[in-house]
Amino acid sequence: MELELGLSQNMLAGLAVIFGLLIGSFLNVVILRLPEKMQAEWRRDSRDFLGLEPEVSEQPVTLSKPASRCPSCGVAIKPQHNIPLISYLFLKGRCKACAAPISIQYPMVELLAGLLAGFFVYHYGLSIVSLYGIVFSYSLLVLTGIDLHEKLLPDQITLPLLWLGLFANLSGTFVSLNEAVVGAIAGYLSLWLVFWAFKLITGKEGMGYGDFKLLAALGAWLGWQMLPLVILLSTVVGATVGIAAILFAGREKQVPMAFGPYLAMAGWIAFVWGDKILDSYLRFLSL
Repeated sequence: MELELGLSQNMLAGLAVIFGLLIGSFLNVVILRLPEKMQAEWRRDSRDFLGLEPEVSEQPVTLSKPASRCPSCGVAIKPQHNIPLISYLFLKGRCKACAAPISIQYPMVELLAGLLAGFFVYHYGLSIVSLYGIVFSYSLLVLTGIDLHEKLLPDQITLPLLWLGLFANLSGTFVSLNEAVVGAIAGYLSLWLVFWAFKLITGKEGMGYGDFKLLAALGAWLGWQMLPLVILLSTVVGATVGIAAILFAGREKQVPMAFGPYLAMAGWIAFVWGDKILDSYLRFLSL
């Protein structure tokens, strides 16, 4: 299904970029507040389980409240200072009230959200494929941001992403439903087996259960055939970055590294260019 509004492809893509910039501002909120909200819920549930009195705390954190504030000085951010990307450039990357540096994450997430929306609308128009592609990409972007900060891949995102992938493939939007179901099962079990093999050999846990669920979600979207490509790409990139961090940035070998961002990056590449990569590989083998 594709909608025609009498606008050129470039104009539609430009409008999609603007839309994405606005959504990117919300994605930043999710990246920063969802873990905080989850931790508050875990503390509350733990105190209830232990029979302790509830904590006396400030206003509960949600995705909409309290209003955005500078993390350094606590001053509320005015609407004119919260315009996606533009405000960061206008303020030269610093808080208007206290001149503290603003994290580069904010404009980067906004820019990526805009470019992702523009990419799909430019290539697929105003279609269901574009909608699915944008939702898929934004979910991976949020998961990447949270995992980099917290070493956490929340079920609140990975599980809906898995079910949405299966729903999208009910009618074979990307792959057949059988391939999607097998992909979800194989994605989870492949990393689950690696996890237990590593734990039995070393006595340590090499990754979190969130990684299993994320690969299961990728399998639901991409089908089981793309899983080897996703695992290979994520492993190569993750190992390269990890080794470089140890050699050049002085990172300790024992410090755990988030694997989710590399799975997300590999999954997005496979979603967009996976068929072309596999076709090129098969043609290379046939030479």
